[in-house]
Amino acid sequence: MEFKSGFVAVIGRPNVGKSTLVNSLIGQKVAIMSDKPQTTRSKILCILTRDDSQMIFLDTPGIHKPLKKLGERMLQSALGTLQEVDLIFFVVDANEKFGGGENFIIERLKETSKPVILVLNKIDLIDRKKLLPIIASYDQKYKFAAIIPISAKEKSNLESLIDESLKYLPDGVKYFPDDMVTDQPERLITAELIREKILELTRDEIPHSVAVDIDEIKERENGTQFIRATIYVERDSQKGILIGKNGAMLKEIGSLARQEIGILFDANIFLDLWVKVRKDWRNSDSSLKQFGFKES
Repeated sequence: MEFKSGFVAVIGRPNVGKSTLVNSLIGQKVAIMSDKPQTTRSKILCILTRDDSQMIFLDTPGIHKPLKKLGERMLQSALGTLQEVDLIFFVVDANEKFGGGENFIIERLKETSKPVILVLNKIDLIDRKKLLPIIASYDQKYKFAAIIPISAKEKSNLESLIDESLKYLPDGVKYFPDDMVTDQPERLITAELIREKILELTRDEIPHSVAVDIDEIKERENGTQFIRATIYVERDSQKGILIGKNGAMLKEIGSLARQEIGILFDANIFLDLWVKVRKDWRNSDSSLKQFGFKES
């Protein structure tokens, strides 16, 4: 039996459900999710291995007009991926009208010869009668290899998406062991899970100003994993919001993050969180380098 393997870039505007799709495909939470745009900041490699295939997904930052150096690097990361893969998933929100963001991405797609599958996500939120006109509209704008309507949240029609994808992947070998679902180190996933809880719990002025740096991870004698992490924000007012009255917000962030990190480590977690101000870190080359945002 022939074995298919290859790399798939998952691109789209912010908040169209790319991370939800990747997590649903591999059947495990690796990429963080939030209803806030620009949740994913770096390329996250996730692996789906089956008897007949291995698909390696690159979940990329949402493509948007950058306002700071962080945004520029996220855009470079997303667009640079297009040259590295065998197949591209262009994920769009079926509930949103076609706009400048989608047009910008389609213009970038015209610069690549890779096959592109349009993944029409969030079909659970629309009247099914509207689906055919939406498909027809996109079909006129670009020569897609296929257009597959899905609901990543409801895990609907994902098998059709995988089956269609395998048509465009080369015969190959297993790049990763069967039980491996991501190449991301535990430190990075831990930091991202903490950031996810901040996104869930804080108001609009906080999310994009937050970075999480893991200072220490060590196993104690009783098997508990001790993790110390620093949350960086750009203003003193943001630090106050994150800590909350009598430390209540920080405690809630820690409690929620600890539960998911415990699943990751399969251990009890002692999470020690600190909040520091680093003004305008999103425009600082040294800070971006420290937090893992390298120039492409």
